[in-house]
Amino acid sequence: MSLPLLQQPDRLKARLREVPSEPGCYLLRDASDRILYIGKAKLLRNRVRSYFQSGSGHAHSPRISLMVRQVAEIEFIVTDSEAEALALESNLIKQNQPHFNVLLKDDKKYPYLCITWSEAYPRIFITRRRRFRSPLDRFYGPYVDVGLLRRTLTLVKRVFPLRQRPQPLYRDRTCLNFDIGRCPGVCQEKISSDDYHRTLRQVAMVFQGRNEELLELLHEQMGKYAERLDFESAARVRDQLQGIDTLTADQKMSLGDSSVSRDVLALAADARVAAVQLFQMRAGKLVGRLGFTADAVGADGVPLEPGRILQRVVEEHYSQVEPVEIPPELLLQHPLPQQPLIEEWLVERRGRRVKLAVPQRQQKADLIELLERNASYELQRAQRGAEQQLLATEDLAQLLELPSPPRRIEGYDISHIQGSDAVASQVVFIDGLPAKQHYRKYKIQSSSIRAGHSDDFMAMAEIMRRRFRRWAQAKAEGADLRALRRAANTALHSGGLNDWPDVVMIDGGKGQLSAVMEALRELNLDEELVVCSLAKQREEVFVPGAKQPLESEPDQLGVQLLRRLRDEAHRFAVSFHRQQRGERMKRSRLSDIPGLGPKRVKELLAHFRSIDAIQLASPDQIAAAPGVGPALARQVWDYFHPSDDLAGEELAS
Repeated sequence: MSLPLLQQPDRLKARLREVPSEPGCYLLRDASDRILYIGKAKLLRNRVRSYFQSGSGHAHSPRISLMVRQVAEIEFIVTDSEAEALALESNLIKQNQPHFNVLLKDDKKYPYLCITWSEAYPRIFITRRRRFRSPLDRFYGPYVDVGLLRRTLTLVKRVFPLRQRPQPLYRDRTCLNFDIGRCPGVCQEKISSDDYHRTLRQVAMVFQGRNEELLELLHEQMGKYAERLDFESAARVRDQLQGIDTLTADQKMSLGDSSVSRDVLALAADARVAAVQLFQMRAGKLVGRLGFTADAVGADGVPLEPGRILQRVVEEHYSQVEPVEIPPELLLQHPLPQQPLIEEWLVERRGRRVKLAVPQRQQKADLIELLERNASYELQRAQRGAEQQLLATEDLAQLLELPSPPRRIEGYDISHIQGSDAVASQVVFIDGLPAKQHYRKYKIQSSSIRAGHSDDFMAMAEIMRRRFRRWAQAKAEGADLRALRRAANTALHSGGLNDWPDVVMIDGGKGQLSAVMEALRELNLDEELVVCSLAKQREEVFVPGAKQPLESEPDQLGVQLLRRLRDEAHRFAVSFHRQQRGERMKRSRLSDIPGLGPKRVKELLAHFRSIDAIQLASPDQIAAAPGVGPALARQVWDYFHPSDDLAGEELAS
């Protein structure tokens, strides 16, 4: 692996000299050859150089600065025009999904519908996290109304024969859903992969806003079945048509001008963030409302013009959809800086004419105003949430006598049943909101904590030692913790120590707090960290060295923030404990079978996925599992069917 270019000035200069002054795309890679960022430029050399210039009047944002610090290689692809560069950039981003190419933020606010086209029998489900396991998988959305999305998916699963369960109920036979026609028997491959994909393509048309096309397709299909006297298939398609009519009646709001399908985009923005609304109108009816949030400032800290924000939304959204989802007309609240270029790119993607317009006439202008009002409401909601979070962190700073509002707050809790399956949780709030990517789970390792013997104080002390061991080691080696904390706060430190908390909260009273402080004294970090505990009964806040709780009210904003943190830590710990207990109970039940060791238990569970499936399996099916022969399979079967053995013995006697 090569070092980042910033650490090799001579190599950086040589690499920048190789970049041509022509239009094209550039790819920034890290030391592990992963693509960090893909961009386009009219003049590649000028754009790429700008990332590595300092003192240019505007400092890079923390996100861009973090990216630049990791760049170890620069690649470029020259094109004949900027339009070609735009199309190439879209394809490369869609295929590679670079980490730093994220502008539109779901922040788990709006859900998507995912269809895993890469699988032989695709799954269809609702998710709030876009994780591209394969370039073939597709995400539809984000949808503003999650309730409507769930109702739509439920009705779709009634109208079309689709897999109804994430995992098969039985290993060797279909379930009731197949018998009543709800499922085509995916688990037993009663339907071919090609036929199932064909059904899913019809389902996808619903979520692409192409209901009119789907209705025409099904009417044509029903006519062909009727001509062939296949009345059973024709009746099935008829039922699908009736179901789609029910779906569209519930889903659509009729507007004027039914001759054109179009998307309409508008935004509302403040100094930090922009809320963007996209209405999907097909044949004059509103079939979907998508919502995005985007940065209202650029990487250099300069506020972005509304048209530039809309252009980036158009680029990112329409690079993710299929060409058939691009409508023939886009109505925009503001003109785009490169509107002819974007229009040319959309025409190329769709394969047919696409018109971009900023409406001036009354009917279309009223539609834009409607979107702008919706965007304003979304922005106000985001602003109210941000204001409440800011007030809560400021109140907590006053309560704990901190010099500034805490940005990163960590909460810890222990979960067990009388010492068995003891686990701990670490949850993180950043700027008052859960940051689940930073959550951590711990299995308690102390041999003193076991079934029948619990010690929450010892468990909490163990977690503190494990959590802050690296920081204690860095301090012992002479590192400047203050400098490391500053680096951690700006998210620019790449040495691994970028997770210093501004506040650590322990679920418990003075006893748990004393145990934690003793562990931190062993690490020589007791004077570095801000630690408090929140007692459950009276919601009292304790700090080290104080005999009495702090003067606070349970309903004040800072205490409410600690309570949310405490409740989230408790939820996370309990869910992990239940998972560990369930796994242990599975293994302990199978471990009672003579001749079945831990390795075979693990292989059996991996093969059958549940104890119920093992219990329903025949001896031959059990013997087919990896590492299980006929003799051991018979022992497993006999363990789950003792009455059968007894009946056999009685017959023999």
